[in-house]
Order: sequence, then C-alpha cells, then structure tokens
Amino acid sequence: MSRAVIVTGAGTGIGAAVVRRLASGGASVVLAGRRRAPLERVAAATGQTFVVADASTEEGVERIVKATVEVHGGIDGLVLNAGVMLPGKVAEASVDDWRATVDINLTGPFLLARAALPHLLERQGSIVSVASIAALRAGPGIAAYCASKAGLVLLTQCLAVEHGAAGLRANVVAPGWVRTEMADEEMDEFGGPRGLDREAAYAEITRHVPARRPATSDEAAAAVVWLLSREAAYVTGAVLTVDGGTSVVDPGTLAFGG
Repeated sequence: MSRAVIVTGAGTGIGAAVVRRLASGGASVVLAGRRRAPLERVAAATGQTFVVADASTEEGVERIVKATVEVHGGIDGLVLNAGVMLPGKVAEASVDDWRATVDINLTGPFLLARAALPHLLERQGSIVSVASIAALRAGPGIAAYCASKAGLVLLTQCLAVEHGAAGLRANVVAPGWVRTEMADEEMDEFGGPRGLDREAAYAEITRHVPARRPATSDEAAAAVVWLLSREAAYVTGAVLTVDGGTSVVDPGTLAFGG
C-alpha cells in the first residue's frame, strides 16, 4: 500500500512541487486548496486526487480528512503548506488582515493537524509544516506573517513533544526566498518602482544571501519530502532552513566584506 499524504496549498509553488516529488516516488497524494483550477492542473499532471476546501475552517478540514480516509484508508503524512502574506506594519495593519493571516497560516494548520491526528497516530505518520525564515527573523511590514509563521513553528514542535512517544514525527521547513508565482508578483512590485525587471529584482533581493539566488520550488520541496520519509526517522521537532544561508548572515558585518 502506498503512503497517503495530504498537501495543502497544493496548486502552486512549493505545494505543487511537493506533490510532484511525492507522486514520482509512488505516494498517493490528496491535494487541498481553495482554488479549483490550479488543483485540477497539478492533479491531472500527477495522476492524483484533489479536494477544494478552505483549510482554515473546521468544515474544510473535515472534508479534506474524510475524503483522504475514504479513498486511501488512512493518512501517513500531512504537509501544512497553505499560507498567505498580507503586508502591513503593526501600527498600520488592519485587524481584518491580521485575522485572515492568522486564520490561514496558524489556525488552519491547528485544525487540520487536530483532525488528522488520530489517523496519523494509527500509522505512525509524519507532519511537515512549511513556515519561513520570517518565523525566525523579523522583517519590516510583515508583522502578521512573521507572528503567524513563528506560531506555526511552535505548534509543530508541540505536536512533536506531545505525540513523539506514539510514533508521530513533526518538523518544519523554513524557506527563504523561493521562486514561486507569489514571489514573482512580489518581485514585480518591488522592481517596478526601481526600474528593475523580475530577474534584476531577484538579484537585488538576494544580494546578501550567501548563495546569491533564490531557491527553486523543487529545492524547497526536496526538504519537505525528506522529512516525510523514513530516512528522517529520528528527526522530529526540527526546523530545517532552506534559505541559501540567509539566516546565518550577521548584517552588522556586511560592510567589511568589500
């Protein structure tokens, strides 16, 4: 029997890349997301099934879990990848944007992990949450995103502590800049006023990244799939940064680099 894995936010970016990697390795994947069209495209290309549902609501997560168990008999893996970033400084952000960010980035993963937990424990399964290095380092104008992703890290680690003895593993992948549809839009917004095209914007935004480039979606997905696998059998509660070295840089020393 192949492993059954749920992937949220599976229609684009890192989520879609995770689906492709899992499917090529023989896993059975249930794609979940709010938009039908991208889910249909990825599901058709990989031969997998999908569920259109809002994973930030109890009704949505119940539908996702029920569909997975009905088709595959259980759940072996859960990838909590759905996320949103609504910019705004603390003094300026609206309460609605704050709540929407927390609902999608943190409450949704809580609800889905809770609903899937009995099935994951039955198969000694694995959870991988896709956070961000913004969960570990503050940035300007993204307070809700940073706070919600930091909460996701600790939620995942609490799952690792609470259920490790029962065989559950729960880990976090924290990417830096990754080439995704959402990041492409951000580069266009960043580069336009500065007279930079998309490639120049990526180069500018990563000029202090040791690797000097953003990751590909597939590079981030590789870390997720490894943490799901038995090769990572003794890894739980970990935060694996996939950021080209961004999080190890000391900004105060950059002026000495020439």
